[in-house]
Amino acid sequence: MSEAPALRRPITLHFRGDWGQANLHRICGWLAQEMGDRAPAGSRFAIWNGRGGVDQIEALRTGEADIALVTPTAAVRMLDRAGKTEGLASLGVIGQRDRLVVAVDASLPATTVADLASITDQLTVATSPDDGVNLIGLAAHKALRIAGVDPGKLTFFYDERPFPPLDHFIEGKANVLIHEAVMTPRWQQLDSVRPVKYLPWGEDVLRAFAAEGWQDAMVKAGYFPGLTEDLRTLDFSDFAILCRQDLDDDVAALATWCLVMTRRALEAQYTHLPADHSPVTYPLVPADMARSPLPLHPAAARTYEALGDSEQSDGAPLWK
Repeated sequence: MSEAPALRRPITLHFRGDWGQANLHRICGWLAQEMGDRAPAGSRFAIWNGRGGVDQIEALRTGEADIALVTPTAAVRMLDRAGKTEGLASLGVIGQRDRLVVAVDASLPATTVADLASITDQLTVATSPDDGVNLIGLAAHKALRIAGVDPGKLTFFYDERPFPPLDHFIEGKANVLIHEAVMTPRWQQLDSVRPVKYLPWGEDVLRAFAAEGWQDAMVKAGYFPGLTEDLRTLDFSDFAILCRQDLDDDVAALATWCLVMTRRALEAQYTHLPADHSPVTYPLVPADMARSPLPLHPAAARTYEALGDSEQSDGAPLWK
């Protein structure tokens, strides 16, 4: 199955990505172009701004979007177990090795997150809001409560995106940071104001999340400045590419074909970065792309099976 599935009619397809300048939008742009190159004249592709969280699922379910990206895949599993993804399917996963990490001022008398419960009056936490959409904020607040730390007793700096909370911590405005995007350079600058240490969430938190489909993961010693031993924390990896179950088979098959056969066009945009510090973890492997938090759309499943380990097309001359 080396040739793209044929579309016999023009299509209009609505993607939903991120705020406009991050990885979800870049993935949407890649897919929109590759599908557009293989669609009949008159086809149209739109990319709508989104937040990468629960809003994406709602946009799919209401018909505002045809394909939407959600991160992390662990949250999709949690939402699925809670019955919030009914009617949805997956086209695959784009790998991103990420973690939800707790960093604190090294002077704080704490070795685990649970220790923060006794010093809440001393803490200012930089993270994202738990507003029913943002999955960083959902996980951070849920994990704090399980660890015995009452968010109602804390002072917060909130922001939708990772970089303002990171800056608040780096500048000394916050003494606790709970966030992701750990591969970005800001995480290498956390100790620029004062010594930093990293707190494990603890077994109670990891077990409770695992019971809802959200697994833990490791950050290896030395990945951050001052991290002297492996840190077991919550996984925050991967971008799930979701659609409705009723997405037309030919469209789902073409999207999946493009994911596999033109993946070099996406990878090439990240290869200037080391793979373990890249927002997309390359090389992309089709077998991994097919391991989705939701059942694959039937046409996507057939496409992965037919393509197997096919070599991808050369792709992306702009990025060579």
